[in-house]
Amino acid sequence: MVKESIYGLTMEQLTNWLTARGFKKFRATQVWDWLYRKRVTSFSEMNNVKNDCLSLLEEHFTLGTLEEHVRQESKDGTIKFLFKLHDGNLIETVLMRHKYGLSVCVTTQVGCNIGCSFCASGLLKKNRDLSSGEIVEQIMKVQFHLDSKKQDERVSHVVVMGIGEPFDNFKNTVDFLDVIKDHKGLAIGARHITVSTSGLAHKIKEFADLKSQVNLAVSLHAPNDELRTSIMKINKAFPIEKLMESVNYYLDKTNRRVTYEYILIKDVNDHEKEALELAELIGDKRHLSYVNLIPYNPVDEHGQYQRSEPEAIRTFFETLKKKGINCGVRLEQGTDIDAACGQLRSKQEKKKEKAV
Repeated sequence: MVKESIYGLTMEQLTNWLTARGFKKFRATQVWDWLYRKRVTSFSEMNNVKNDCLSLLEEHFTLGTLEEHVRQESKDGTIKFLFKLHDGNLIETVLMRHKYGLSVCVTTQVGCNIGCSFCASGLLKKNRDLSSGEIVEQIMKVQFHLDSKKQDERVSHVVVMGIGEPFDNFKNTVDFLDVIKDHKGLAIGARHITVSTSGLAHKIKEFADLKSQVNLAVSLHAPNDELRTSIMKINKAFPIEKLMESVNYYLDKTNRRVTYEYILIKDVNDHEKEALELAELIGDKRHLSYVNLIPYNPVDEHGQYQRSEPEAIRTFFETLKKKGINCGVRLEQGTDIDAACGQLRSKQEKKKEKAV
């Protein structure tokens, strides 16, 4: 039987677990400090925690379930990690360097069932959800890598945009957020964290009700139902009207800006017509909206899709600007490695199949 990752426990859950077994609350504070501030790799290093407490933790939990399988480093400093889980499944995690700090993109599921026709993540169907501990440990693995360089660098920003749909693994994603935000631990500010959803409308409302201050991004990629359904099958379950109703609920509840992610695909969704439709869709909520235009990273298996021409990207951007929409074109990173989310994992899985 595989032990549970201790990284999966929030501070409240760890405190409750220890006090239920007769330990004082301060033991949880000590353990938490060792995990996230001192960042030990074994329970035995927690030298101010009593042996009976350490033995119990050792019996029930583990500090490591992820194994680095492949690491790719880009000329721009981007690092893509492929981690092997305890059951042999593979997941991707990416470290990106920005002027404002170090950002990590984490995965929430093994595979993805959302089925976006242009996406590498969906090439391999969902196998299972990641536990909250497996999501937290992605951050820890990257931080351990940074610590090994002895340059006093820390993960300052997190984007939940890796493989999988975070809101399809809602509870574990929320627990993960609680762990990394905790001010006595990693202390990653809520406003430095962004969760991206492909549009699970009911979960957007549930997320809004949390009032967590964590940023929300919506993978829109098309401004009308016909086009969006043709490239994102989730639009059949949550058409744009239903999706935007949930986004408006979020805006009214939180008064926080929403980012719309829009991948520009040549001759599919990159015309001036779609830009005008997108501006109209956002409408009077433009002061709480931002459109992140993303040049498409071609995927071998989706050869019918190509990156928009620079002129088309420029026209799309300028059309939105003229309509008063806040927008920008995402700065590309890691283009000399497997840039698209899911590409590295997909290639490694194919190698495994050929080896069998």
